[in-house]
Amino acid sequence: MPKPRIAIYWCASCGGCEEAFVDMAEGIVGVLEAVDIAFWPVALDFKKSDVRALPDKGLFAAFVNGAVRTSEQEEMARLLRRKSRHLIAYGACACSGGIPGLANLFTREQLLRFVYEDAPTVSNAAKTRPQTACMDDGRELELPELRNVVRTLDQVVEVDYYVPGCPPTPKMTQEAIGALLSGKLPARGAVLAPDMALCSECPRRSSKPTDLAFKAFRRPHEALIDPQKCLLAQGVVCMGPATRAGCDAACPAGNMPCTGCMGPTSRVRDQGAKMLSSLCASISARDDAAIGSVLDGIPDPVGTFYRYGLPKSLIRRKADLPAQEAAVP
Repeated sequence: MPKPRIAIYWCASCGGCEEAFVDMAEGIVGVLEAVDIAFWPVALDFKKSDVRALPDKGLFAAFVNGAVRTSEQEEMARLLRRKSRHLIAYGACACSGGIPGLANLFTREQLLRFVYEDAPTVSNAAKTRPQTACMDDGRELELPELRNVVRTLDQVVEVDYYVPGCPPTPKMTQEAIGALLSGKLPARGAVLAPDMALCSECPRRSSKPTDLAFKAFRRPHEALIDPQKCLLAQGVVCMGPATRAGCDAACPAGNMPCTGCMGPTSRVRDQGAKMLSSLCASISARDDAAIGSVLDGIPDPVGTFYRYGLPKSLIRRKADLPAQEAAVP
């Protein structure tokens, strides 16, 4: 009996999710014994034509990591959706937009102008920019089109399951593959990670006070962090209360605050708003000036509260906006 065929594909991301499969170490041997890799272009010599040649639903599962920003990424997302029985949004960028999603703070024109014209290290007097098509020595060359906004995978195609994290842990990856192969899956659309706050698995949870009463916020480099004490109790913004568990609280265990890469639990509609409202409700100051002074300790609110989830948030921009439309305030 032939083994199930899977695909792994990389859209707008850093490549860490590709590394996550290798990080399974000897566990990847068991995966390779159970499945055939039919498409993994970052690791093996596969072509788009190999996927096109497959029958519809000919892939058992496709793990797509990265957000969708270009026409090529959109095309591949649609192709893999058609060819796969199970399409998995793998990693924070595919699930919620990730770091690339912060580009939605700017219009496409603002981004292109800075990168190719205004950046301090750029010398481009002619203001030349990449074109989607051009001729070179009688040959037509093509580049993907940069779309107006960064989108999550499920804003482009229907997604069956989600595996969050930046990147997902080897344990989560193995469990997700095992669940797929066993057929013991939750309802379609589920996140294959615990549906509880990260604080529940944090080694510092017993030291979190009931009343935080923030008098100031400090960034990690501004404080000598006590490795045993709750980070929030030390005035360091930790996204743990608004973030899904499943990573074994790796960052707090390493004496750094959670930055929210696992995304929210099912009970949280907007991860950034949830965390922001929680912190603001716990500020000890009551007059506007004093409150403003406390909040000055968070100089980058969007990057703090929406580091991985701006495209999926309530303040996201719509994909059909013209390129010249104003960005998110």
